[in-house]
Amino acid sequence: MGLALGPAIGFQSLMTYTPDFSFETAATKRGYSRVAGVDEVGRGPLAGPVVAAAVWLDPDNIPDGMNDSKKLTAKRREALYDQILAVADVSIASCSVEEIDEINILQASLRAMERAVAGLKIHADYVLVDGNKIPAAFGVNAEAIVKGDARSLSISAASIVAKTWRDRLMVDLAQQYPGYGWEKNAGYGTKLHMEGLAKFGVTPHHRCSFKPIHNML
Repeated sequence: MGLALGPAIGFQSLMTYTPDFSFETAATKRGYSRVAGVDEVGRGPLAGPVVAAAVWLDPDNIPDGMNDSKKLTAKRREALYDQILAVADVSIASCSVEEIDEINILQASLRAMERAVAGLKIHADYVLVDGNKIPAAFGVNAEAIVKGDARSLSISAASIVAKTWRDRLMVDLAQQYPGYGWEKNAGYGTKLHMEGLAKFGVTPHHRCSFKPIHNML
């Protein structure tokens, strides 16, 4: 028994997921009629807002090839972004750097998710949330799913939409503030970004509560 336990645990930790519609279907069977997925991107960067997307998918019209946005190429994400917006109810929301600095990045991430779900054209009566924390506004009509962007198609769609939208925003900001490499690093603290900070200083889009920026100030 003990010999079998170790390999089983190792197998679980190495397990790869493929997103499906099982969480959505299970919620529908419990009586919910409008099940949406929500995910956020941009917790870790030193610059830019944290962005969330909420997506309700039509069970009869789900784009093929969706997965955790980090596992897809930028080209594939761009194509899926357009497909998702064409067939789904989608809402995108964010929390600004000022809000991040005021309430901390975790609370800002939860707030962005609340805003995204509230912005759906038709109210979602059940929400699948990526991660292990449920925003207070969702109450009991929600479910936290660890690695949800790789397990639930609705959360995968939200992950793709949020990342694509935020990456585009950072490309736009990079044109206004060149030298930090935001068009490549999306605001994360890469070598190029840190060199830009040393050379050009802190911009209004930097998160002053984050240690590297706070230390510079």
